[in-house]
Amino acid sequence: MAGLSREKEISKVTLLGTAGNIALLTFKFIAGAIGHSAAMTADAVHSLSDFLTDMMVLVFVNISAKPQDKSHDYGHGKFETLASFFIGLSLVAAATGIIVSGAVKFADWLNGEQLEAPGKVALWAALISILVKELLYHYTVRKGRGLDSPALVANAWHHRSDALSSIGAAVGIGGAILLGDRWTVLDPLASIVVGAMLVKVAYDLLRNSVGELTECSLPENTVREIEGILSSFPDVTEPHNLRTRRIGNRIAIEAHIRMDGNLPLKTVHERATDIERALKERFGADTHITLHTEPRKD
Repeated sequence: MAGLSREKEISKVTLLGTAGNIALLTFKFIAGAIGHSAAMTADAVHSLSDFLTDMMVLVFVNISAKPQDKSHDYGHGKFETLASFFIGLSLVAAATGIIVSGAVKFADWLNGEQLEAPGKVALWAALISILVKELLYHYTVRKGRGLDSPALVANAWHHRSDALSSIGAAVGIGGAILLGDRWTVLDPLASIVVGAMLVKVAYDLLRNSVGELTECSLPENTVREIEGILSSFPDVTEPHNLRTRRIGNRIAIEAHIRMDGNLPLKTVHERATDIERALKERFGADTHITLHTEPRKD
């Protein structure tokens, strides 16, 4: 039931973001068309990518919530990581389109073409988007960290990147409006800057998700903390062959430990149970733990 509760909570947060994205992308496309703004149209494309990633999160989180079965002994948590990976790819695609579109407009300006000044409706759309997307970011990232959902945190950064995108659009559109026809080039230049910011966000998301999908070890400070817990038991020595990885919203720990070879099997088993309990209290009840006990060499 805990998994279902978490799944429902993630769906609830994502659906709220979806409603916001639908309203914003519609408003932005209309404002971009009416206001003749390349930066606002690019921002609308970004909001469309936000909507598509919301759909990815809903689909993949539903799959990741399934319990382990014959074909997935470790559960389906990696599907949530896969969602984060696809979100990163969608950001790359959105950023590429935005940069190319802005570059074409900039090239036209360099060739002497007079770019049309954006309308005030585009500026208002950018300002409203900044407010809405920043609120969605703070709400989603707080929920994502509380639920330990990498896909939800990734989606929160998608909201934040859209807010940053709208800031760049607002600066470019506002500058083009206030400074006159000579500075209408600020609008496509702003869209290029927005695209560059999205590339950085996409890189961070892809680096983390690829690391998890390729069985990257947990951060060094987490590994040291695990070693500290293993060594905190007085009859346990020399923890070694420690292997760690992340499986969606839970982690897996495998380790070898040494104990007095003359201890009864029951005592060794009880100590291993104590260690597992301590690790699960720290890293979550769903933590996958494998301990191999060896006799001390002395």
